[in-house]
Amino acid sequence: MEPTIDTVTIGLIWFVVFLFSTTCHEGAHALVAKLGGDPTASGQVTLNPIPHIQREPFGMVLVPLLSYFYGGWMMGWASAPYDPMWAYRHPHRAARMALAGPAANFVLMLIGAIGIRAGLAIGTFQPPASVSFTRIVEATDPSGFGALLAIFLSVLFILNLILGTFNLLPVPPLDGNVGVTIFMSEEKARSFLDLFRQSGFGMMGIVLAWVVFGRLFSVVFTVALNILYVGITSYGS
Repeated sequence: MEPTIDTVTIGLIWFVVFLFSTTCHEGAHALVAKLGGDPTASGQVTLNPIPHIQREPFGMVLVPLLSYFYGGWMMGWASAPYDPMWAYRHPHRAARMALAGPAANFVLMLIGAIGIRAGLAIGTFQPPASVSFTRIVEATDPSGFGALLAIFLSVLFILNLILGTFNLLPVPPLDGNVGVTIFMSEEKARSFLDLFRQSGFGMMGIVLAWVVFGRLFSVVFTVALNILYVGITSYGS
């Protein structure tokens, strides 16, 4: 991908949305942990991305930028620390902490969807001729602020759908692996988490999640678009 002005502008929008979305994700983890009695990540209960970047500079800055300029979309990671003894004593609180991150992403996705629907309703936006990771909706006037807003809302919608869905997969080290224990008794939750704390499961989980997600997301994306565009006769594909 050549670094044209359009590419750089869209990349900047991606980066801003990525930083904000990831900060909200980790901030939600930290907040729910703090409310549940674990103050370990209190410094990350913030919408300021700096503490999160300082903790994971490669995952928050370098990898997202490289993945965009080489692949056209952003991937990366961040983390919030927690007290494992607290999580062992209170597995259901730990589960709520884990689920808070994806929940934050889905809230941001809904905000993006509301913005898109509002723009469609007043005629500022229209469904694109073809849907892509940066074009869920496009402005009726292809220049100026409306076009940038359309790209921003499209990226906000799709990126948070990706982050929320991926992190809910119930494999280590993703949030869903801890979050699923909300449906277990605390004793069974401890046994479940003890099993997956063994070395080797983390790397195996990432590989498995990547394979499963590649097959799952096209279905999730299609369903999300059909819900987003309900009541609209046609849209690109």
